[in-house]
Amino acid sequence: MKQPRKGTETGCRLRVRVQPGAKRDALVEVRDGVLRLRLQAPPVEGAANKRLVELLAKKLGVRKSAISLIRGHRHREKLLAIEGLGESELGRRLRELLFGK
Repeated sequence: MKQPRKGTETGCRLRVRVQPGAKRDALVEVRDGVLRLRLQAPPVEGAANKRLVELLAKKLGVRKSAISLIRGHRHREKLLAIEGLGESELGRRLRELLFGK
């Protein structure tokens, strides 16, 4: 299975695909190397991007300021940088969130 994450010198990068305007916020699955999420926020004036950062920060246990949007500001497919979190630790946390402990 292709992984949605890649390690960097200061943290890692995470590929995501968002579905804005959903009934509730949720991490759905990893498919084709992309973490798929549903967000309640509409895709208007950066609301979905802001909610994406808030949700991932809370779920992954990192500061919001540690997550930055590198690519995909106006698209469903996005690339995020997560500072201070290694690739293996991110993988462990995503597995726990998606599949339980």
